[in-house]
Amino acid sequence: MEDPEQSSPQPEQTAPESAVVEAAKADGIVATSSQIEVPQKLIDQVIGQEHAVEVIKKAAIQRRHVMMIGSPGTGKSMLAKAMAELLPKEELQDILVYPNSDDSNNPVIRTVACGRGKQIVGAHKAEAKKKAQFRQTLLMLLLLGIAGYAIITMQLLMGLIAGAFVFMALRYTTPREEAMVPKLLVSNDTKSVAPFIDGTGSHAGALLGDVRHDPFQSGGLETPAHDRVEAGAIHRSNGGVLFIDEINTLDPHSQQNLLTALQEGEFPITGQSERSSGAMVRTEPVPCRFVMVAAGNLDAIQGMHPALRSRIRGYGYEVYMAESMDDTEDNRKKYIRFIAQEVKNDGKIPHFDQSAIEEIIREARRRSNRKGHLTLKLRDMGGLIRVAGDIARQESAAITTAAHVITAKKTARSIEDQVSDEITRHLREYEMTVVEGTRVGRVNGLAVTGSDAGSVLPIMAEVTPAQGASGTVIATGMLKEIAQESIKNVSAILKKFTGKDVKNIDIHIQFIGTYMGVEGDSASVSVATAVVSAIEGIPVRQDIAMTGSLSVRGDVLPVGGVTYKIEAAAKAGIKTVLIPRMNMGDVLIEERFKPLVTIIPIDTIDDVLKLALVPENSDGFLTKLRKMAMRPTAILPEAPAINQTTA
Repeated sequence: MEDPEQSSPQPEQTAPESAVVEAAKADGIVATSSQIEVPQKLIDQVIGQEHAVEVIKKAAIQRRHVMMIGSPGTGKSMLAKAMAELLPKEELQDILVYPNSDDSNNPVIRTVACGRGKQIVGAHKAEAKKKAQFRQTLLMLLLLGIAGYAIITMQLLMGLIAGAFVFMALRYTTPREEAMVPKLLVSNDTKSVAPFIDGTGSHAGALLGDVRHDPFQSGGLETPAHDRVEAGAIHRSNGGVLFIDEINTLDPHSQQNLLTALQEGEFPITGQSERSSGAMVRTEPVPCRFVMVAAGNLDAIQGMHPALRSRIRGYGYEVYMAESMDDTEDNRKKYIRFIAQEVKNDGKIPHFDQSAIEEIIREARRRSNRKGHLTLKLRDMGGLIRVAGDIARQESAAITTAAHVITAKKTARSIEDQVSDEITRHLREYEMTVVEGTRVGRVNGLAVTGSDAGSVLPIMAEVTPAQGASGTVIATGMLKEIAQESIKNVSAILKKFTGKDVKNIDIHIQFIGTYMGVEGDSASVSVATAVVSAIEGIPVRQDIAMTGSLSVRGDVLPVGGVTYKIEAAAKAGIKTVLIPRMNMGDVLIEERFKPLVTIIPIDTIDDVLKLALVPENSDGFLTKLRKMAMRPTAILPEAPAINQTTA
């Protein structure tokens, strides 16, 4: 059999990372990130989302609503904040709520120019204070008069009773001046640009406004209704931007009210709890002319109120956020600027030198999971930058180097990566992960956990006589929809290779250690190999792991996460990994793993079986594989021409 160590081509090598900084030097950017100029405007700091930036600029000029859909950390909230900076400079307003003398449960709403609200409230408070002082002075004079008269007439008891009576009468019959002071509901006096309000995760009261509960509702101790009114996010964003991430998490009632606010440009405030005294209070309509920026993952579309989405589409834009960008010279310069931005915005970590910049860009390539691309999940990359900076500062280093970044990658591993390592150790302890020798019906598959962690996925297969009228394929291991469908495709390969009638046998497939379920079709190659091994009784090499999607014709198709899968195999002690040839350009494993594993590209299931199976009769097995590869698809006879009648 052909030796994989000898025949395996190595993954294509990308251009050295030093070319990134060399190109930067040619344009006057040298040495460290401290020499990179960071743009002042947020919109100019966004990288890799050119389409979204263009849409935001248009939407800001025309005051259009925007919905941004994409993975977390791709810049949705940053673009929403940038939009607030770009909105046309209109005169902002303060919103006041006044008591209603005709109906105390229907407070009056007034809008005034920005900054006037505090002046009006201050003037009313000063006037109320004067009236209160005058009343207190009058009360004091009356009490002194009564006390003097009682002393002169020697009727102290009657004087005490009269004083108490006058005090109680004035206390409960004179109106409270502070109850007539308006409340400043929304103040914009400190804002130089349009307001930006993040309403993500807000409950109904925080989003739509609410009326506080009053425990003292009578006896002169109650709080005036207008003073208990609280503005919601939709009111505080009047004239600006209301940003709501994970829009689908809002309950349908809140989404319906949000739609009403969008349509009318005003929304009254009422109590959001039926058990609260605030439920009786309802203000006049409060202005809420805002631009809404909704965001979420792809599943957010299914959870949105159809009318709300229709409103956004009809009066705005929908944008899908890119997850990666081309690995070009210009985009690498943008990534260097991103590093400088993160250092500046953090303000507590040292700048990055040339080697650290190279390592960050190399990690951006790895995390893109696509050849010739850089990841745009910048929140995760920003976290790596900050951890590396923290390590440098802990060492009292004046500059962050590549060594700090490499240490940060080990320190700042995701939970999924840590769990994967723990599961691998656990399986090795109990000899459930086998990395040497051969076994019949057992294959080391590979999987991705989360977005940046790989794991070894042992798969076992067994064949038994059919118990029913026809054979079935039984797969266990918490397989989800796509994984289950990929198992069905394997039966076509089995019929082609074995030439046996699978309706007379039951095929049992077990995924080992899949506590969080299995999704996707990247285990198709592993399943087919395990089943062929079980049917033919041919052992499988356990020092080989494999990944790849399988077509019904036997072609091995590309899959995601090959870099993380290969690293997981190397950590588990596996020597050889089979991956789809089309994924070879996606391989960017860490330097420490390169000597530990050999990567072999595969095109068809024939290639996999040739490398993974260890038959007793090698010549006969190879002959069978050649026949399978040469077996043509039956050619259908030409269909007879359809009789045509002329008009």
